Amino acid sequence: MKSFLIIGMGAFGRHLALKMSNLNNDVMIVDKDAAIIDEMSSMITDAQIGDCTKEDVLRALGINNFDICFVTIGDTFQSSLEITSLLKDLGAKYVISKASRDIQAKFLLKNGADEVVYPDKDMAEKLAVRCSSNNVLDFFSINSEYSLYETPVKHNWVGFSIEEVNVRKRFHINILLIKNGDSIMTLPKADYIFKEDDHVIVIGKPEDVLKITENA
Repeated sequence: MKSFLIIGMGAFGRHLALKMSNLNNDVMIVDKDAAIIDEMSSMITDAQIGDCTKEDVLRALGINNFDICFVTIGDTFQSSLEITSLLKDLGAKYVISKASRDIQAKFLLKNGADEVVYPDKDMAEKLAVRCSSNNVLDFFSINSEYSLYETPVKHNWVGFSIEEVNVRKRFHINILLIKNGDSIMTLPKADYIFKEDDHVIVIGKPEDVLKITENA
């Protein structure tokens, strides 16, 4: 079990707090809005009302006791920047701050954030990729070059082995996992024969992966 501090109970902060709590972590949430804290207090380990732009408020939380501190302020970037900086000054082990633009991420990283997340941007990218192809079921970006995709097996692969299809050489992708109903096979061998209802989880560059999803 890990210990997390989540500052800012906008939509992203709330979803994050509830998921972290459901995963049996020790979670403290903080927000200036008493109504939000009252609403969530029964679902979270600890909930506090407070303005975290004030150093004394943060200091009272015992910042260095948390494994990760999240700054998920959604309304004012200035507050997010101030809180991020104060957290590091007070000895936070690891700070993850929310940003909506690259310029915000740049300032957050310069002012103490160990990591910056773009929930709106990431969701928009994921939705765009999934909706651009009828056959992308899920998508996860690893870096600027490579991503993971889940897609139904191509019809013309069914009955042939991974080696016979020559997936890596012809399509420049690697198959990491094959799902069929509740059955999961990780790192399938070259002699695996594709079945009608298989889903493949592959890693590759978007332009290569999207080729195999066309007319899957």
